Amino acid sequence: MATALITGASNGIGLELAREHAAKGGNLVLVARNKSRLDELKIELETKYKVQVYNIGKDLSLPNATLEVYEETHQKNIQVDYLINNAGFGDFGMFVETDWDKELQMINLNISTLTHFTKLYLQDMVKRGNGKIMNVASTAAFQSGPTMAVYYATKAYVLSFSEAVNNEVSNTGVTITTLCPGATESGFQAAAAMEESNLVKGRKLPTSKEVAEYGYSAMLKGKTVAIHGMLNYLMANSVRFAPRALVVKLTRKIQDKAQ
Repeated sequence: MATALITGASNGIGLELAREHAAKGGNLVLVARNKSRLDELKIELETKYKVQVYNIGKDLSLPNATLEVYEETHQKNIQVDYLINNAGFGDFGMFVETDWDKELQMINLNISTLTHFTKLYLQDMVKRGNGKIMNVASTAAFQSGPTMAVYYATKAYVLSFSEAVNNEVSNTGVTITTLCPGATESGFQAAAAMEESNLVKGRKLPTSKEVAEYGYSAMLKGKTVAIHGMLNYLMANSVRFAPRALVVKLTRKIQDKAQ
């Protein structure tokens, strides 16, 4: 069974993706800043599924962190068959008022880290003639997002980049899937300080487990873009046919704090 490297595996969708892969009998390399949570997950997965789990505690927003993880897996002779770039975070608020240091960290993690991991492990996969990559974007990738301007822009990058590179490697035996979940019950909203927005307040959201199962299946099938949920699918595709100014206004209305 394939070995999967999953970033941001200590909670939310990343944690459930780790459980999904382990349930299929696959070994794991788990990367996250919170090493203690990873160690708890390692015990759970190794005990329940009899797989091997190797943990790397690392703040992936820092310079050189990506290369350090890559070199560590090589030193341990771990072949990464599936790369799942899940690590990322958002922030909620007007751009003129939000914190630049946090936004720079977001850009580094959501864009630079994901791109560098893809570059490093994709080269190995292409040489072998097999492998799968899943980059986690969002339905935010399909339009600009007032009150979360930088986050939406980073996810648009992930989608555009992943689709392009997937096309480039289409004859190599390697596939790149972009998972685009909508709002999910994952802890993301609390981290982004957006629990009071119209997007999530009072709504029953899909669970991280549901999104992870859908995304993992799409990756195995080699699907290029996987949008979780029929409503999300319809909304993501409908913006192509609406005036951009109208889409931005509607997105602002959805994102604003509930009255």
